[in-house]
Amino acid sequence: MKIGTDGVLLGAWTSVENNPFSVLDIGSGTGVLSLMIAQRSNAQTIEAIEIDADAFEQCADNFENSPWADRLYCFHASLLEYVEAVTDKFDLIICNPPFYSEDYKTDNTARDVARFNDAMPFEHLMYAVANLIADNGIFSIVIPFKEESKIIELAAMIGLVPNRILHVRGNPDTEIKRSLLEFSFDETKTQTSELIIETARHQYTEDYINLTKDFYLKM
Repeated sequence: MKIGTDGVLLGAWTSVENNPFSVLDIGSGTGVLSLMIAQRSNAQTIEAIEIDADAFEQCADNFENSPWADRLYCFHASLLEYVEAVTDKFDLIICNPPFYSEDYKTDNTARDVARFNDAMPFEHLMYAVANLIADNGIFSIVIPFKEESKIIELAAMIGLVPNRILHVRGNPDTEIKRSLLEFSFDETKTQTSELIIETARHQYTEDYINLTKDFYLKM
């Protein structure tokens, strides 16, 4: 599976200012989010869970071959299986979930599982977060902009409020495509900002370059 812009944005944007000791990456795919947080923080335990067998193997290989292999752990399990088996609490929970709800599917079952939200409904995700987040923890997620109000409502049901929101446009003339949201139990005023990725094809904005340059070989 190739690395998408959503994951890179979330991995670069998510705050590590609370110096997380333990991190959970829900639906890790290739493990890029975990690897980015390992690069950006001193977190001692970064656990990733992935239900797809091929993606899990790729994630495990990427972890083993990284400079942070001793801090990274990948588990082949569903989200609910993991919740039932684990009693730990996490300082940071990060998720780039499968959220394509359009009414089409491909002939590739693995890709469908990765892309469609029937593999991880938001309700299951928030149930897991409620059970796994530390009292002073942060939950960070990227979703389609049209789902923003729904995820904020679900988070409120478990006491989480959005502290930071980033709205992402592909270019200055397109509509907002993605929302990056960071939640905690701390009821501070929400900081909302906007990011434009390109001014023209492959002409990246200064804001996007500054956010992501530490993670691209060429930028």
